[in-house]
Amino acid sequence: MMLSFLQCGNKRLNLEHPVVMGILNVTPDSFSDGGQLINCAGRQVSVDRVLRKAEQMVADGALVLDVGGESTRPGASPVTTQEELERVVPVVKALVERFDVVISVDTSSPVVMSECIQVGAGLINDVRALSRDGAIEVVSNSQTPVCLMHMQGAPSSMQAHPVYDDVVQDVHRFLKTRVDQCVASGIGRDSIVIDVGFGFGKSLEHNIELLRRLDEFNRLGLPQLVGVSRKSMIAGITQRKSLTERLPGSLAVGMSALYKGAKILRVHDVKETVDMVKVFNVTR
Repeated sequence: MMLSFLQCGNKRLNLEHPVVMGILNVTPDSFSDGGQLINCAGRQVSVDRVLRKAEQMVADGALVLDVGGESTRPGASPVTTQEELERVVPVVKALVERFDVVISVDTSSPVVMSECIQVGAGLINDVRALSRDGAIEVVSNSQTPVCLMHMQGAPSSMQAHPVYDDVVQDVHRFLKTRVDQCVASGIGRDSIVIDVGFGFGKSLEHNIELLRRLDEFNRLGLPQLVGVSRKSMIAGITQRKSLTERLPGSLAVGMSALYKGAKILRVHDVKETVDMVKVFNVTR
């Protein structure tokens, strides 16, 4: 039976209806909004800018805010742990103090996970599915919920000719293995969310096939998070190359994902997505 809620620290996230997660990238180089929350010197995160953007997202209906301090766009270079800590921890602390929503951290670093959990983060969103040494232990010891995502390769090279025997079966097998390993390490199944990783080591054809067969992942009995907002797959389908023109396609793919069983949509455009979810709720 699918989980009806996710306990994120002292907050319970109701999953009986789809949830919108707002993206807060505190990086200078994210593909869509990189640098928007960095100060004029281009080196430090502006907490005030983050809070203003977060306030609008919460007002628009976001129930989760996802903070990321390392860009994972195709071709992105890694950042040091210290740099990621300096970008993310003050932001998470400020958001926890100000807003009554779940604060998620988009990170693969066990050190960053631990520090953010200590200041109140309620969810870990890891594109590397807790594969780094010590990551599983941090999540298990803290009993913090986690989203496990599939990625073929690394951000710097993941789009260089990705190959699968059957993308759905291969991704399903990977996620099942990671879930089993997490559960064996003490993480409760009721604390795990899965993400097929649209755009992370997948061609356009792979992404479309995953979307068509997204409901097959419901067999794992875990909530699905879907992140397609403004991604290149939208441009590939619609031929809209400009990021500003990808909203209609993002909403359409998001709606399709909801009908396939997705529970959390990770997006840049919160207001429009919340409106779409309202339509979905009255028509499903």
